[in-house]
Amino acid sequence: MYEGVDTVVLYEELAYQDIVPLAWKAMLTPLTLEQQGQIADRNLRLLQACTALEEHGQVEKADENSPHSADILRLDMKMNLLLDLVGRILIANQPRPTSTHVRFNALGAVFKLADLKLQPGDEGMLEIQLKDFLVEPLRLVGRVAAVSPDGQIKVKFIHPGEVIANLIEKLAFRRHRRQVADQRQPKAPFDPSRTGRFRR
Repeated sequence: MYEGVDTVVLYEELAYQDIVPLAWKAMLTPLTLEQQGQIADRNLRLLQACTALEEHGQVEKADENSPHSADILRLDMKMNLLLDLVGRILIANQPRPTSTHVRFNALGAVFKLADLKLQPGDEGMLEIQLKDFLVEPLRLVGRVAAVSPDGQIKVKFIHPGEVIANLIEKLAFRRHRRQVADQRQPKAPFDPSRTGRFRR
């Protein structure tokens, strides 16, 4: 359940909060240096893709003083539709875990998964599917710090590295900024005169 414009915090740091496909993979042996490097490379590419796509989508309304803003807005809408279609195709061909509420940052995560029985000290990898159109999930290795009586699991991550940590921090900041903007800006009624003609 979202807390409106309240700041979402975990381990005293800003956190990303959403309902997304989530999976926990138990780890019986530590990752090798090669495996750690592969996961770091994939996480870096995934977070860079999220950053690029979210920054592209910052245009929310046409600036009447800019001759190209309406065209940019139309292209942005078409790209969003295309990404949505790609996401649906990927889901159909590559089933995802059940979506659940998660709050996370580079330090750790809090989540609840049905039928997952974990104990403090258990080690594993949390896989977070940030976007439907991304083929791979964000993978973060950690240790269970606490399990509440109602089954909520709190994990402390092994530090993913400065670059990955900074990208996760930016991801959380952008999500918080959008939630604040959505709360402050009332939804305007649909005005067909501002949409212009449909173009191919």
